[in-house]
Amino acid sequence: MATIGALPLDYQPTVWVLHDGKVGMANQARGLAEALGWPITEKQLAIRAPWRYLPPTLWLAPNLAFDASTGRLEPPWPDLVIACGRNSIAPARLVKRASQGRSFWVQVQDPRSVRNEVDLIVAPSHDPAPGENVFRTLGAVHRVTESKLVAEAARWAPVFATLPRPLIAMLIGGDNSVYRLSEQSFGALCDRLVALGKSGVGLAITPSRRTGNAQRALLERRLAGLPAYIWGGSGDNPYFGILGSADAILVTADSVSMISEAAATGKPVHIVELEGGSDKFARFHQGMREAGITRLFNGTLEEWHYTPPDDTARAAAEIRRRFVKAH
Repeated sequence: MATIGALPLDYQPTVWVLHDGKVGMANQARGLAEALGWPITEKQLAIRAPWRYLPPTLWLAPNLAFDASTGRLEPPWPDLVIACGRNSIAPARLVKRASQGRSFWVQVQDPRSVRNEVDLIVAPSHDPAPGENVFRTLGAVHRVTESKLVAEAARWAPVFATLPRPLIAMLIGGDNSVYRLSEQSFGALCDRLVALGKSGVGLAITPSRRTGNAQRALLERRLAGLPAYIWGGSGDNPYFGILGSADAILVTADSVSMISEAAATGKPVHIVELEGGSDKFARFHQGMREAGITRLFNGTLEEWHYTPPDDTARAAAEIRRRFVKAH
């Protein structure tokens, strides 16, 4: 029988994807799993108090931490578990231990206190984790692929058909632990979007869950009568359709995930600065600028070219290599 390493060519490892439902975490873990092409079971974990307030090393009886709607983590255990986010660390550790080490554990982002228990850590260069079990990426891994962009652009084409070209995507985040989308910074962003709309370009805008309702309402008022589509937050999110359809992309500085996803398109990515920041974010933004991927948005649209990062594909290839070696 033909094999890859010690595995048959037709062997399809089972994969569990663990996350707590936060979109950024879910997309990273899911994107990495999808890139492997193996059967996936996605488990969204609703974490109860007091576990969600505790560091992973203090999660006693972690299988009791999940809300009844989530269910428990039970055998048969997967061949591979891919987890992302702080609340996924203890559950992934449970799977690793309960399977007596048979489940290969991949943790997206640095798990810090349990680094030595993880088989492979996929971490961006701006948040480096030491160790031989670390695979470094430029930005965040994600679900954006060329085929998905093409398909979603075709799906949403009727929605954007009336907007003029060039079509500019605007991905808006919001407050997080280090950035603030303040009234002042959001007002300045609206001013720039109004100016773009009046210049004759089309705008396709998708706020995130962290964008406040008052900010959404202000955006709609300010852009009324201009060639702009604004996703209202209900129904299917045209996020991938916007990325696939746009000629250039604007992204607020607060989201590594959105900037990494925008960079996967190969289109000019303009960064809209917000109040705040951190050393970690500064390293990320510097790396993206030095790679020729992003530029700060000063109100003027620019055009440039770069090779899109292949972080997700490279990380998936490394998972395959190490998984085969472990078996």
